[in-house]
Amino acid sequence: MELNISHTTEYLYNAPVDYALQKVRLRPLTSVMQQVENWSVEIAGGKIEASYTDHYGNHVDLVSIAPGATALSIQAAGLVRTLSETGVLGQVFGRAPLWHFLQPTALTMPGEAIRALPKITSDASAQLSDLHTLSNTILQTLPYKTGGTAVDTPAEEALQGDAGVCQDHAQIFISAVRLSGLPARYVSGYLRINEQVQQEATHAWAEVFIQGLGWVGFDVSNGVSPDEKYVRIAIGRDARDAAPVEGLRMGSADETLLVSLQVQQ
Repeated sequence: MELNISHTTEYLYNAPVDYALQKVRLRPLTSVMQQVENWSVEIAGGKIEASYTDHYGNHVDLVSIAPGATALSIQAAGLVRTLSETGVLGQVFGRAPLWHFLQPTALTMPGEAIRALPKITSDASAQLSDLHTLSNTILQTLPYKTGGTAVDTPAEEALQGDAGVCQDHAQIFISAVRLSGLPARYVSGYLRINEQVQQEATHAWAEVFIQGLGWVGFDVSNGVSPDEKYVRIAIGRDARDAAPVEGLRMGSADETLLVSLQVQQ
């Protein structure tokens, strides 16, 4: 499937900003699951200071704002041909070892609610079934609904609420899976939604390393493993590691964030 993506993130300030630096992870990489046919990242109101590959293998652009600017726009766009319908990335190993994805973070630290979720068997042949059961349990416990959590809401706190979004579902799932001794990681990316070109935000799901299969994806919010409608952007131990855009700025100016995202075949 060929997916055309246009994603604009715009920061507006009510006063000139002397310094701001954004860490931008908005360049999908070619893998067994996708072929990046063309892609660009355009900056208005600033510039790309440097680019590098981080320890997870993500492409990162460091974007600075022009001194005194009152707006910064980051536009990522291109064409990606998706190749896999199985959700299996496979036996892919990067700079970060598997044990790194067993470690809890501030956003994925388990508490009583997560520890009460179903456990995953040590029998590799039955783990896929258990993982789908866990995914379904999380979605039943925490229905998908926006507005109930924030970008910095920890998994345990989210699970104790009434509703969550894909970030919460992925982090809860990751936290629970690690309790059973399986490496798990967070994935940020894009999802083509049937009959809906305009979207409010990027998507998120989880990947688990299963012996014999390698990394396998699980989209808790939709109750499926990622197929040809998904495009991977970045990975990490949690949402902060794989955030499409994160950064800092100096000064007291108020900030308004505007996001425009279209994903279409």
